[in-house]
Amino acid sequence: MYLYKQPQKNGDIYLSIKEKYHVPKKGARERTIEKIGYVSELKEKYDDPIEHFKQYAKELTEKANAEKHVSISIDMKSTMDIGTNDVRNVGYGMLKNLYKELEIDKFWNWKTRGRKMKFSTDQIMKLLTFSRALNPGSKRYTLNSKDFFFEPFDDCSLDDIYHALDIIAENKDDLQKWIYDHSQKIYERDMSVSYFDCTNYYFDISRPDVDEVDDDGNPVDENGEPTNAKYRKRGPEKNHRPDPIVEMGLLMDRNGIPIAFDMFPGNESEKVHMRPIINKVKDEFDDCRVIYVADRGLNTSDNIYWLNGDNKSDDNDRDGYVYGQSVRGADAEFKKWVLKKDYRIDKLMDDEGNEVTFTHKSRIHPKELHVNVTKPGQKKPSKKKVVVDQKQMVYYSEKYAKKQKADREAMIKRAKDLIAHPKKYDRMSAKGSSSYVLNIAFDKNTGEIVDGRNLELDEEKIKEEEKYDGYYSIVTSELEMSDQKMREVYRGLARIEDSFKVTKTYFESRPVFVWTNEHIDAHFTTCFLALVLIRLLELKLGSKYQAGKILESLKKYNCTKLHTNIWKFTYYDEVIEACAKAFDMTLNLQNRRQQDIQRLLRY
Repeated sequence: MYLYKQPQKNGDIYLSIKEKYHVPKKGARERTIEKIGYVSELKEKYDDPIEHFKQYAKELTEKANAEKHVSISIDMKSTMDIGTNDVRNVGYGMLKNLYKELEIDKFWNWKTRGRKMKFSTDQIMKLLTFSRALNPGSKRYTLNSKDFFFEPFDDCSLDDIYHALDIIAENKDDLQKWIYDHSQKIYERDMSVSYFDCTNYYFDISRPDVDEVDDDGNPVDENGEPTNAKYRKRGPEKNHRPDPIVEMGLLMDRNGIPIAFDMFPGNESEKVHMRPIINKVKDEFDDCRVIYVADRGLNTSDNIYWLNGDNKSDDNDRDGYVYGQSVRGADAEFKKWVLKKDYRIDKLMDDEGNEVTFTHKSRIHPKELHVNVTKPGQKKPSKKKVVVDQKQMVYYSEKYAKKQKADREAMIKRAKDLIAHPKKYDRMSAKGSSSYVLNIAFDKNTGEIVDGRNLELDEEKIKEEEKYDGYYSIVTSELEMSDQKMREVYRGLARIEDSFKVTKTYFESRPVFVWTNEHIDAHFTTCFLALVLIRLLELKLGSKYQAGKILESLKKYNCTKLHTNIWKFTYYDEVIEACAKAFDMTLNLQNRRQQDIQRLLRY
């Protein structure tokens, strides 16, 4: 530290104490430690103010240097009480920095202004979001484990958390829009190619929710007023669990950052839920032209026509699509084309820089659609035939052929066991394997396999499927898009599948422990925000580390109490080092004072 002397226009001198410090990537800086005053006024108290405060600056420097070395005494006979936990996590500070950059605290100040509440929705949102990322569990577990974090989250009860869930659910759509808008100053948002997919999350309950309905079969509340259908319903689940599920639709931009999400009942088809979320984004987020990418489960006549029309015009400005296309489920003409041996072979580089063989062909082909049209005065839609122009590309992969063969053999093995022991299976547990069994039928009420039928393995179906092992098709509205570009764009869909994996594996978002629609919405809003934060952090670190590695490092960046005001950090790795550089922070100090950590965490 040193005495800074600033000359004034009137000939006087203003004195202050300053110090120099270093900012990573920016170099040397200086800051004012203490303002002292004008020499003319100080002479009334000091014979030589400049000399006096030079000595004062020297004393401050010596004191600061002395505080860099602290001696503490340790009682080797001290004991701990049951429940003692002097370890705190500081890694969440990286997520909190992004939370602050998104200005989500301002969002909740805006949304809760004028409400009389004894708790802070913003503080509860932080607790739920950071816990979902780094220490996931039920809402009760989260509250009881709030001491996981260095920062205190003491001003809420379990009832407060559930009240906050109502507020979060009420504002979930506005929050998604806010996150999208405010994230653009952190990383460029590119909606020109957007990815949509659905997944489900199970509940550890034995029975699904039952809706009260009116005479037309529409859900109503206890007062007979129209309401949304309850979420927790039985539906198709990848692992064939019998538990009720809820479905999530997620939209992600070209850079892998989530844009928006929506929830819907577990017994509803994902095919109809892409359009509402796209409508919301187009109306409220950005009305630019978008090419939507989705897997073959979303490839329906209605979705194609709704997005792109008949695609006959050379300057079609409607949104486009890139969809996966089922080869086995296609019409006879398409299958014949697939098996015709007129493929091109190119050499491409994969994501790891390895050379791969790309065996492919494509064509622009008139695609016949049968779309649902509701005419005036009709309650039920009727079918309308439409022919659209579509580019169709098919490619062959030996790796995919082996996977399809292995998957089918697993299903055949279960089908054989089903034929031998039909009592072990019902409609849900036989899903997939039952398609390889002839003469099978299920009881409409119980779902059990009907007795007295001659169950046989469908050998013809197996032979037919084997023909198409290894072939995969992609279709698009973009008639000028190259085969390689179609492949590249469609492969981006893996990022959204990875996002679902992050929520299920690292965030432990299932089983879901809340049960009302509102609380389910709020639960997945915290999951959505946690996912946005980790994706932004991935990009801020140059996409060098995957989400799982980042989360593990943040979980381990902890400190333990050495003394009343002194904490010792216990972990440091290359991810934390990268975070230090990305946020211009010093994170490699082993020992720090409590107030220094508080400044680091900005509270």
